[in-house]
Parts: sequence; structure tokens; C-alpha cells
Amino acid sequence: MNIKEICDGIYYVGVNDRTTHRFEALWPLPDGVSYNSYIVKGSAKTALIDGVELSACDRLRENLIATIGDVAPDYLVINHMEPDHSGSVRVLRGMFPDMTIVGNAKTLEMVRGFYGIADNVMRIADGDCIDLGGLSLKLVITPMVHWPETMMTYVAERKALFTGDAFGCFGALCGAVTDSDMNTEPYFPEMYRYYSNIVGKYGMFVGKALQKVANLEMDFICPTHGPVWHEQIDRVVSIYDRLSRYEAEDGVTIVYGSMYGNTEDMAEAIASRLAERGIRNIRMHNASVSHLSYILSDIFRYKGLIVGAPTYSNTLFPPVEAVMNAVKTRELKNRVIGTFGSFTWAPQAVKRINQLMDESKLYCDEVVSVEAKQAPGADAIAECRRLADSVADRILRS
Repeated sequence: MNIKEICDGIYYVGVNDRTTHRFEALWPLPDGVSYNSYIVKGSAKTALIDGVELSACDRLRENLIATIGDVAPDYLVINHMEPDHSGSVRVLRGMFPDMTIVGNAKTLEMVRGFYGIADNVMRIADGDCIDLGGLSLKLVITPMVHWPETMMTYVAERKALFTGDAFGCFGALCGAVTDSDMNTEPYFPEMYRYYSNIVGKYGMFVGKALQKVANLEMDFICPTHGPVWHEQIDRVVSIYDRLSRYEAEDGVTIVYGSMYGNTEDMAEAIASRLAERGIRNIRMHNASVSHLSYILSDIFRYKGLIVGAPTYSNTLFPPVEAVMNAVKTRELKNRVIGTFGSFTWAPQAVKRINQLMDESKLYCDEVVSVEAKQAPGADAIAECRRLADSVADRILRS
């Protein structure tokens, strides 16, 4: 049980999950994940903000009893309907039959579709308020962050914004809940990974949501995953703002595939030259080994992207093809690009990588490419170094 009073009248009643191996059955959770749920307790009424995953219902119930006793919450406000939060809705309704479920039109359609619940619901519009007595809930609809029904809830009296998945990250909470009570540095790489894996496709909508809440005074940002942000609000908002505009830090991500080491030799030559040129953030991923989750995180974080692979069955090496398709799906923009590859008799890999780069509209200027026949000799390695120079020049002058 990890109940914390965030501020007067607002309590954390969420749970940790250190058992689930992959989030959405896709993304690794080496440090677990938290499902954050909150109680807002006014003088007249009480609201539960978001639920938890189905398997965590018993622990949520214990947390609620410890926080508000046997009294039922008056409202369940659903900021996001994905089942890692809404999985508890049917159980909560069984526990508290008089509790009103609050959501927008799209939310309530999903409540019916997922859980068969259509009674005792409150349909809200953007900007509506619910008075709890001394505390109020303002509902702000922020669609496609990252589902169409997503919204945020603002308690003006405590300057607290409940943001759903926005500003969240992977990683279970280790005792503390609020950033002021913990070392948050392990969570920031997980914020980049969470954004790139889950939210990254919807940068335009994230930007609109940020604009919509920009004038709200915020002492607390309360997401559905990860720490409650208090002291580092400016930092997390800045990260989301940059990511929503596809801006990136100086650095290069090299993604490659290699069956017998020849393409890897080219990748090493490129990385070595980038380091010589003063690029300090260089991340290398063997696409057959690194999980896509971590590759995407680095691609979103750094300006440079260099992709290489051998030809395989007269097309692109499959693990690299999978990375390129994932990048294409997320509609990433404005990267400095280089491509390279090797072949034995049919030069198809670089051609296919460049085709996918074109389809993705990923790059902001030219694409420099290098291709080696069979083992890369001195000339091919020299070309790899020139490719690195081209990428470094564009990053360092940007």
C-alpha cells in the first residue's frame, strides 16, 4: 500500500506493477510500471480520477478504504479509456453502484463498448466543471493524446492538473510518489521511451493539448504513469513541447543489421568518425539485438539517424525493415539522415532504406549513402567516414 497525500484534499491511491513483462504486449518493462489513480476530496463530494488495470483492483480497493473509508466516491472521472486504466471500471461499478461515471461522449461510448455500462453516467463537454465543495474539477478535452477520448482534469484550487498518459513514463514508483521526494533521473529516459513508443505518432495533437493548458497555473502534474511532477514541471513540459514539434538533441542514432559482420564494420567506422568530429551522443543499435522500444526512444531523442543493412533475399534485412516501418508509422520529421549497406551480388538494401526514408518524409535535407560490395575495403571505409562527416557537419551547424 502506497497512499500519499499530494496536497490538501488530493491523494495518490495508485498501484505498482512489477509483474507485467511487456506494456501493451509490446514494450519491455524492466523496472515495472505504475497505474496512477487519485482521490480528490471536497467538503461535499469525492471524485476518483482514473482507475487501474484489472488485476490491480483489489489493491486499489484497499487504498480507497484506507483513504476515504467505506464511503463510495461520488464520481469516477475517466481521463483515458485504455484498459490499463479503465480495466477496473466494471469492478468499481460493482463495488460502488451509486458512483457516477464521468466522461465525454467518446469516453462513454467506449464505456458501453468495453464494459456494457450505460446507466448513471455524466456526459461532459469541454470546459465543464464539477463542484465537490471547496474543490472543483474542470474537464479539458485533449483528443488523441493518444486515444480520441483523452482529456485532462484541473483542480484550480490546488493548481493540480491530472493529465492522463501525457507526461507519463515507464517505471514503477519506489516508495515516493512526488518528484520532490525522489531521484527522478532514472525516469527521464523512460519518459522518452514512453513518448516515442506510445504517444509519438500524435505530436500535432500533443502540441494542441499543451497550448490548451498553457495558461493554467500548475503546482502539480498528476499523470497516469510515473511520478507526480511538482518541482520539475518546467522540465517535463519542455521535453513534451520539444518532442511534439519533433525537435531533438545533438547526437546520432546508428541502427544497423549485420549477418556476418561486414555491415557492422561500416557502422563502427561511421561511429568512430562521428566521435572524432565531436559528436558526443552516439547511440548504436544492432536491430537484431536491441528491442525496438529502445531504438525508437533514441531516434526520437537525437537529430541524426544513420541506418544500414545488408541485402537479404533481394530486399532489406528484415529487422531493419521493421525499424523503418515503425519510424514511418510515427511520422517523425526533421532528422539528419545517412544510409549505408552491403551486398554480395544484388545491391538492394540501401535502395530500400532510401525508399522508406522518402516515404516517411523523415529528413530535412539530403541523404548521403554508401554501399559496399561483399566485404568493405579501404575505399568503402573512407566513404563511410565521409558519410559521417556529412552528418556531423549538418548537426554541428544546426
